[in-house]
Amino acid sequence: MTASDADFVGEIPDLYDRLLVPMIFQGAADLLADAVARIGPDDVLETAAGTGALTRAMVDRMPRARITATDLNPPMLERARQRIGDASPVQFQQASALALPFPDDSFDVVACQFGVMFFPDRIAGHREARRVLRPGGHLAFNVWDDIEHNEIAHVVEAALIAVVPDPALSFMSRTPHGYADPDLIRSDVESAGFTTLSFDPVESVSRTTAEEAALVFCQGTPLRGVIEKQGGMTPVQATAIATEALLARYGPGPIEGSIRSYQIMASAHA
Repeated sequence: MTASDADFVGEIPDLYDRLLVPMIFQGAADLLADAVARIGPDDVLETAAGTGALTRAMVDRMPRARITATDLNPPMLERARQRIGDASPVQFQQASALALPFPDDSFDVVACQFGVMFFPDRIAGHREARRVLRPGGHLAFNVWDDIEHNEIAHVVEAALIAVVPDPALSFMSRTPHGYADPDLIRSDVESAGFTTLSFDPVESVSRTTAEEAALVFCQGTPLRGVIEKQGGMTPVQATAIATEALLARYGPGPIEGSIRSYQIMASAHA
């Protein structure tokens, strides 16, 4: 992962929340929130909360739980705060998942929606989650499978690299889809002091249009910063290239593409 792989700035939070959340995130957020709610926690910490898709889903299911939502990027967290409203009991705080500003044994659950892949040191992130969890607490998170199992993202990335064959443009393979080895994930989680309880594949369908998918991937994710830094094309040109590739693959109008992720539940050693 490069430094720009985790940059969510400028127009990214708005496009991400308006287009990418309903396209690929909301269904998985609902499933993860269901799993957290079944535990019945009093205190929940969310790391890498982004624009709050999982946050809102947890509030809907656990209105009495004390939820603290954190993210490294203030613009993403501000978008989450705006979406959930001032009347919400959620506490928002900027924080790195690798250096959480909370005492030991503070939470019953640490939850993370598609954020672990962005951690510079994933084991360190799992260890921090273990530190702030009470004995017997739970870690609940999800990660994307390889990009080949996530069709629309795969089409977009392949189209850009076909025009500018630079490995820098493999951002999506490298980072969002770069932590997809179940054996590695289990090993990382267990080395951080957890017992893996479940490791479930989640298959679904993404619904969007070629134009919206191209726009949000090329301009509403950190891929935008990668494109700008690489310099072989502008984000607008990349969007046009991706749109053309998606139209060639799926045709005009509404499109559907398979998406696949993993949902992991683990318990902290007493």
